[in-house]
Amino acid sequence: MLKEATYYEKLENGKVKCVLCPKNCVILPSKRGVCGVRQNLDGKLYALVYEKPIAVHIDPIEKKPLYHFHPSSKILSIGTYGCNLKCKFCQNYDISQEFEVDNIYDLETLQPEEIISFCKSRELNHVAFTYNEPTIFYEYMLDVAKLCKINDIYTVVVSNGQINEDPLKELIVYIDAFNIDLKAFNNKFYKEICKGDIETTKHTIEFIVKYKKHIEVTFLLIEGYNDNLVEFQEMCKYLSSLNKNIVLHISRAFPRYKMNFKITPYSLMKEFGEMAKIYLNYVYLGNI
Repeated sequence: MLKEATYYEKLENGKVKCVLCPKNCVILPSKRGVCGVRQNLDGKLYALVYEKPIAVHIDPIEKKPLYHFHPSSKILSIGTYGCNLKCKFCQNYDISQEFEVDNIYDLETLQPEEIISFCKSRELNHVAFTYNEPTIFYEYMLDVAKLCKINDIYTVVVSNGQINEDPLKELIVYIDAFNIDLKAFNNKFYKEICKGDIETTKHTIEFIVKYKKHIEVTFLLIEGYNDNLVEFQEMCKYLSSLNKNIVLHISRAFPRYKMNFKITPYSLMKEFGEMAKIYLNYVYLGNI
């Protein structure tokens, strides 16, 4: 069964406008948005990956990464296909960028109620929406999160932060913790490398802090691309101005997808880590 999407507007001539994320895609009949998984069928927008995860695993919560939210817990991680960014260095490009859209219809379903039952059978108290960008499976994430809240199961969103405020406002009530990717601290990098915009991600971070939800931030350090130390210093000042206790993960990058670069040197990561510790109380180096 196809699920009609939320957060869209009907336009003339059978077109629709998706207002879930800042792409605000205007989608012609039978076409899909940038994410590849929200399709206009007969003038209505449908969420193609509703109840159709392609990755379901039990992970350590530290793998999200979350270091200051219920450490040593196990968490059920759920992901689908698609993303609303086009990062040239995508670490999970096989599910977020290069997937067969026609195969989506053939995927087995996993209903929200089944996820809750699975958690209870394994004594799991945490669910993460992760692997690809959770925003693009918004309806599925929201329905699962609502059931988790009723059943005293904690929820985690691992996201690029590219979501509009209204859907975020509805979702945040049911989410306990976030890890947000802050990919650089200049909009040129976001536009040219990721096909996104930094201001939306910053707004999402500020919104999460305002609602007093647990937040950790991940910065994937890529030598030669986002390794301007002055810009990084401004990023740390920005995060510190919101809350000095925001946990920052500086993550080592490996060449993936469309970008060929050297694995981030440990010396560079250490230098950035020392800079971050001037402004933030909790800084970790990851993927080492």
